[in-house]
Amino acid sequence: MHVADNSAAATPPALVARGVRVRLGGHEILHGVDFDAHHGQAVAVMGGNGSGKSTLVRAVVGAIPSTAETIEVFGEPRSRKHAHRVGYVPQRMGAGSGVSATALEVVTSGLLGAGRLRPPRGARARALAALEDLGVEAQAHKDVSTLSGGQQQRVLIARAMVREPELLILDEPMAGVDVPSQEALAAALQRKRDAGGAVVIVLHELGALASLIDHAVVLEHGCVTHVGEPPRALGVHALPGHDHDHAHTDVPEPPASPFAWEVRK
Repeated sequence: MHVADNSAAATPPALVARGVRVRLGGHEILHGVDFDAHHGQAVAVMGGNGSGKSTLVRAVVGAIPSTAETIEVFGEPRSRKHAHRVGYVPQRMGAGSGVSATALEVVTSGLLGAGRLRPPRGARARALAALEDLGVEAQAHKDVSTLSGGQQQRVLIARAMVREPELLILDEPMAGVDVPSQEALAAALQRKRDAGGAVVIVLHELGALASLIDHAVVLEHGCVTHVGEPPRALGVHALPGHDHDHAHTDVPEPPASPFAWEVRK
């Protein structure tokens, strides 16, 4: 198993969350959840349908209202000033969003933000490099609406990675993705982790990411039931209480907060 390099004692964790609570529709979905992500580490947030795993990462990035004792990134309270250091890919997000755009344009848009209306110098080269890292450089000039689901997912992750974030958070990146895309995503995420980045991934099962994951946080009914070694042998579908007779969706996705990092409609 890969071991994160935490030798630099002065370097704080990329993410620290303590006592995260979320109420939606009058019901408490998360009941005081704690978890960390360190540099050079890939953390899987796992659980069955309705366990609260997607809700957790949305709360951490500020996409939904929450209360918490602590949410810190890079040793400081979460704020807009960290946006350029964090990449976030939400679940079930269309790459085109109904607007005609090439894959290159979508990825280049990841370099905008913080009041920037025009991409920085060298944006095209950086966007092409991000597409190449995800294995979709051949689709750079194609309209994203014409790409397969797996290719669209890779374009979205390239957009999140184009600024070389130190913390990358992905919600179900493997859902509905073909095998070649799964392999390309796994390789890109492993390079990110091995270069010292922190990666947090919401997953139902480890699948193609089994060799990447260093640490797992398993949720059930909004509470943490396991922290530590990933449940490689069993997989989350064999965990107690997991219902096999359901569609694999989490709680309905509420509107994003205007203050959320990298949440785009």
